[in-house]
Amino acid sequence: MGTNILLIRLKAIGDVVLTLPAVHALRENFPAAKITFLTSKENVPLLAGFRDVNEVIALDRKLLRTGNPLTVVPELFRLLRRLRGGKYDLVVDFQGYGETAWLARLTGAPQRWGSVYGRGRKWAYTHGIPRDNQIQIADFNLSLLRQCGLEIGVVQNEFFLPAAARAAAVKFFTEQQLDLRKPTLFIQAFTSSPSKNWPLENFLKLAAHFRDAGVQIIFGGGPGDVAALEPARAAGFVVAAGVPLLTSAGLVQLSTVVLGGVTGLLHLAVAQKKRIVMLVGFAATEPAFPYECKAWAVTPVDGLEATHIKLEPVIAACAQALSEANGNDAC
Repeated sequence: MGTNILLIRLKAIGDVVLTLPAVHALRENFPAAKITFLTSKENVPLLAGFRDVNEVIALDRKLLRTGNPLTVVPELFRLLRRLRGGKYDLVVDFQGYGETAWLARLTGAPQRWGSVYGRGRKWAYTHGIPRDNQIQIADFNLSLLRQCGLEIGVVQNEFFLPAAARAAAVKFFTEQQLDLRKPTLFIQAFTSSPSKNWPLENFLKLAAHFRDAGVQIIFGGGPGDVAALEPARAAGFVVAAGVPLLTSAGLVQLSTVVLGGVTGLLHLAVAQKKRIVMLVGFAATEPAFPYECKAWAVTPVDGLEATHIKLEPVIAACAQALSEANGNDAC
């Protein structure tokens, strides 16, 4: 068993990144295996940094949700042929949603391990492990493998940035007249949820403080953040919103410290051994904190959302991070 393995995690960026330790553990247990990763189409570029993965299958979830049978049916049959044709010995479903449970079952693999969110989905797996929401997602992924009989050695959480992505980031630095030798603070101002966002005006005040101290500032974000970050651009800061995901990962690697809320890019920064400062509301559960680097989080004193975090402790945390950062920022 284990010569042909399929892993499933469709979304989101941070959760895909947090499978890295489990993917490495699978490779250690099955060094000669072919490991395939099924993920949402938009996350496919991310898998280029997973050295233990041999092949990636993209699922176009938007296409499948159009409701148009002329597009949905052919896509479903294409996917099912691919999954059945893979002749997988083992499937590991790290997501455990209804759709991923069905996909795992339909592979026909003799061994199917999965994260179980509801009792009704356990039927899809030969080993279904109830989801533990009290531990970090990466640790649960490892626990799932352990409970299914694998040995877990030294935990490795490492993302290997492709050379082309780093080159694109260096080009961005050059075009924006940024100096690779100077300290740089990368700010990911927005998250996927407004309740997890720190006010942009606070980020702008913090950015101005460190710019006055000689630190270069880059505001990052996705394509949907371009308009929202116009105040940062108007204030004279470099804005990288909308660049490809791996270019953003490259900018993170070239930066000295990365600041932001609970986002996939912050988890990706940790996996690149970068020093981060993550703004985490106490309303968030344990999995929200940086993996194995909980001390790098700043939380509100009143136990509320991240919006309640004061400016001064974040400035202090960033100042400490900038002083400690040395290019290999293991926590």
